[in-house]
Amino acid sequence: QVHLVESGGGLVQAGGSLRLSCAASGSIFSINAMGWYRQAPGKQRELVATITSGGSTNYADSVKGRFTISRDNAKNTVYLQMNSLKPEDTAVYYCNADLVVAADRRYLERWGQGTLVTVSS
Repeated sequence: QVHLVESGGGLVQAGGSLRLSCAASGSIFSINAMGWYRQAPGKQRELVATITSGGSTNYADSVKGRFTISRDNAKNTVYLQMNSLKPEDTAVYYCNADLVVAADRRYLERWGQGTLVTVSS
């Protein structure tokens, strides 16, 4: 079994900052890309940022210059530093990982349970 557990969500005023964390645990051989997605009420889930095992990053235009994704491969953890938050950033944020299972080397995609970020105006 492989699990992703997110933490760090909460309520913050516009202009403030939050840092999300997502730790992967279980029978993991390796993790390829990791990423953050978000889903606002009444909207589809959308990509926020991704990072490869080598550190290459990709961001949604709406968060470029404000959010930074990073990872600690030794800890199987990905982070999302969110600065200059806006009310439109309010959403449930989900962690995602593309990984290889240790037991049988099969590829697997996993999602976390989500963490709520609320930005007040």
